[in-house]
Amino acid sequence: MSNVEAEELHLMEMALPTDTGNENPTSELGSVVTIFDLCWEDILIPKVLSLLTLKELFTFRTCSRSAKRLAEAALERRKEVNLSGNNSNTIDLAFSVLNTCCKHLENLHLARCHWLKDELLLPILAENKRLLKVVNLNECPYISPMALQPIIVDCKNLRVLKLSKCQWLTAGAIDALTLHQNNLEEIDISHCPAIGERCLLIFFRKLNKLTILSLANTAITDQVLVMISNCCRLLEHINLVGCTAISDYGIIALTTNCTKLKSLMVQRCDLITEHSLARLRGHVHIDRPRSSSMLLPYIYPLNPPNHLFLQV
Repeated sequence: MSNVEAEELHLMEMALPTDTGNENPTSELGSVVTIFDLCWEDILIPKVLSLLTLKELFTFRTCSRSAKRLAEAALERRKEVNLSGNNSNTIDLAFSVLNTCCKHLENLHLARCHWLKDELLLPILAENKRLLKVVNLNECPYISPMALQPIIVDCKNLRVLKLSKCQWLTAGAIDALTLHQNNLEEIDISHCPAIGERCLLIFFRKLNKLTILSLANTAITDQVLVMISNCCRLLEHINLVGCTAISDYGIIALTTNCTKLKSLMVQRCDLITEHSLARLRGHVHIDRPRSSSMLLPYIYPLNPPNHLFLQV
């Protein structure tokens, strides 16, 4: 008898009633049914373990050797891992288990994981690159552009990529995304100061399926917004908070062609006024309230500026 069988026999003996009279408990062991006797693939994993959180699954994994095997079988079929903001002392050890077990991930959320490094991230990407659709690496400061290579080149089903506040993100990585990822529907590259206007102009030329875009606190100009308006006409939500170089001209160009737009975030964009926002209110959510003082130069031009128009 193996150690595993002996352990399970012992657990079943403990589960039997203590008052058994003259009957031999071991004679009834063959009729005792445990949770592990249920079909794993058809019942336990899809109907029970799929409802557990990762924390609960890891707790169940420690109960016995059979529980460990069942939990790891459930991890293998798991489609989502969300560890965003989890920076506990032993999380890197738990992530090593996920690297070994997870084979069918579609959604990987690792935002604000300050323990995450290339050597931990690359194995799980390699195992799941064909199925991954969502990758969230927002505010992960200790990985490098090398970790993006399998995401950019091999994740052919990728639809959502979030890289906000990744100071290591370079223009070269954006150029590689332009070559390999044309089906993105959502991208977040806000707070990435190394990304220049040149690579973004080429990048957005290829993203005709984009619906959600965040460019907050980047050095984009009206030219980038014009390119987005021409090439990303399915856009529904755009975050331009803190983009101080854009003006009414870019917003008018953007909203003229992007007719599906539902929300526009323009806080701390000092050059954007009600001249471009007023006609959007009512059918587009704008994060900045209407300011009556900003309407005065356009509705009540008491002192109109003396413009000089040159004909060329």
